[in-house]
Amino acid sequence: MTAAPAACTGRLAVVTGGSRGIGRAVVERLAGDGDRVVALGRDAGALRDVVGCGGGRVSAEVCDVTDEAAVDALFARLGPVDVLVPNAGASAAAPLDRTTVEEWERQIAVNATGVFLCVRAALAGMRARDSGRIVVVASTAALAGQPYTAAYTASKHAAVGLVRAVASEVAGTGVTANAVCPAFVESEMTDRSVARIVSATGRTDEQARQALERSSPLGRLLAPSEVAHAVAFLADRRSGAVNGQTLVLDGGGLQR
Repeated sequence: MTAAPAACTGRLAVVTGGSRGIGRAVVERLAGDGDRVVALGRDAGALRDVVGCGGGRVSAEVCDVTDEAAVDALFARLGPVDVLVPNAGASAAAPLDRTTVEEWERQIAVNATGVFLCVRAALAGMRARDSGRIVVVASTAALAGQPYTAAYTASKHAAVGLVRAVASEVAGTGVTANAVCPAFVESEMTDRSVARIVSATGRTDEQARQALERSSPLGRLLAPSEVAHAVAFLADRRSGAVNGQTLVLDGGGLQR
């Protein structure tokens, strides 16, 4: 898709799930900070829209992060990646006894395997240059269990486990691996969660949304820009002392 102009001189950042919600906010933030950003996603139309948001610093590529061959080929073509933000995510809710193998595998594929494939593709180059930032967008579900989210919770725990393993491998180098773990965010994914609550409980849309807001000490949903700010902090060149950490964004409910 549209390539960033050669005049951009910042680091090369790759953001998966970069066309909407948290991903788009991260793209806009990193581009605003001067990085050249490649937004990855599966919706070509949405990606075309995000290209215009970064003052000429944003380009986009259609890529399914669960496709090993596609991920490896894309990263080989992009060249050295300085900042990697695996953000693409999938969710669904059901009691464990009604969670199908297909749904389990779908969420594991996107939320865990997709992170692994992108990190693996970028890490060798980062280590060779002794410089790089990996910031995985996880969830508070990566640190504590919630009812009816077995697949999502397990996949996000796996993503944070991967972050910690990578961090131990790169400790003492110029590469870091960290995760941000937000509570519910104003996003299409949360809209789908609201719809599921409405369907399952008969609550109104407003009542369902208020229930999610009350689940956080903040008493509100997070703005995507708040998550992007946390990502930018961990991706900053000056954050080299922070490695293997999970930055929780929930107003103090989980204290780690």
